[in-house]
Amino acid sequence: MKTKLSKWMIAYGLFLIAMGAAGYLSNPEKAATALMSGGTFGALSMLWGWLMSRGIGWSRWAAGTTTALLVVVFASRASVSWMTFAGGASEKLTAAILITLMGTASLAMLALLLSTLVRRTPALRWKLFPET
Repeated sequence: MKTKLSKWMIAYGLFLIAMGAAGYLSNPEKAATALMSGGTFGALSMLWGWLMSRGIGWSRWAAGTTTALLVVVFASRASVSWMTFAGGASEKLTAAILITLMGTASLAMLALLLSTLVRRTPALRWKLFPET
């Protein structure tokens, strides 16, 4: 079963890998973790998308949990990068922009995942949006 959500999840994984590579290329001496984290979480996101396309139900929850954690991590790292840049470290601008882009994409992916979970889970939909 191919779904739009699985395709979006795979595209999100590819985006994380590309941003990790861009972060590494912007500063190879200090940004090896960008390549490793972008590659790791990009591959994991692509795996969740592939499992979703195969109809594995728990993969949506796994994708949602992973993406929610990434939103928190990217928000934290972006705020530190922007504060460092504002403090005069101009070399942090590229990192701040890339991390912000990754965080924004993660937030959008999380919203998409949550909207599909709410639509597919009647009990959850009723708790979040009770009819009056």
